Amino acid sequence: MEIRELRYFVAIAEELHFGKAAERLEIAQPPLSRAIAGLERQLGVTLLERTSRKVTLTEAGAVLLSEGRAILGAVAAAERRTQQAAQRCSRLVLAVKSGTAGELLAKLLDAYRAEPGAATVDLLLCEAHQQQRLLRNGQADVALLHLPFDSVAGLDTEILHTERQVAIVPASHSLAGRAQLRMVEVTELPELPMARWPGPDGTYPQGPGAEVRNLTQLFQLIALGRGTVIIPESAGTDLRRDLAAVPVLDAPPVTTVIAWPAQSRLRAVADLIRVATSL
Repeated sequence: MEIRELRYFVAIAEELHFGKAAERLEIAQPPLSRAIAGLERQLGVTLLERTSRKVTLTEAGAVLLSEGRAILGAVAAAERRTQQAAQRCSRLVLAVKSGTAGELLAKLLDAYRAEPGAATVDLLLCEAHQQQRLLRNGQADVALLHLPFDSVAGLDTEILHTERQVAIVPASHSLAGRAQLRMVEVTELPELPMARWPGPDGTYPQGPGAEVRNLTQLFQLIALGRGTVIIPESAGTDLRRDLAAVPVLDAPPVTTVIAWPAQSRLRAVADLIRVATSL
């Protein structure tokens, strides 16, 4: 199986339309159709069910789509890291979920900037669960992840910081004046349902709470009395005046880790990790 064939298949599997896939790949449709037919013969399986009206993935096709995306991501990452290794002025891309690890991130960037020969660090602000994908496809070199919320499967990590969690409620709510809370007091508030974050696959869990993707959106909804959330304490610092953060005693602690692809050999990544673990 060739990389070209995988690119062709992934394009069709994502578009579910030969014409649109051919346009995306900037090739004619007949050679694209021949390539997919040849790939099916080579593998001995049917990857796509075709009718005059639609194209659908078979079970085997769904597996190849998942594997193909991972392989193409690894190839793109290898190309980028190889090119980066040859550059005299190295750059690093650090992926961070927007609104998190503010003080820790600032300290890390300041300390690394003071290192002799430090690379330029480009900050990539993400939404929930995007950091892992960016690391695996080579768009980011290193990321800050938060356990137990983020997956670190296939990544190398070092622990940087562990903290408690707080509930964010409207400043006018009766809970805002409490010194501390317990999980049940927050999660069973009928008037303030818990906000729902997307999972790694982009889908939301069932529930009455609002669907959110970032802290700016979340805090606006809470201020309007549309919900609440339990988040790491550092994400609740410097709140707007119409919100309050209250410690939640029995919420599990959140650990911030610095993560990078296991196969990374960039000296700048190693230097950034060394600085991070010395803070």
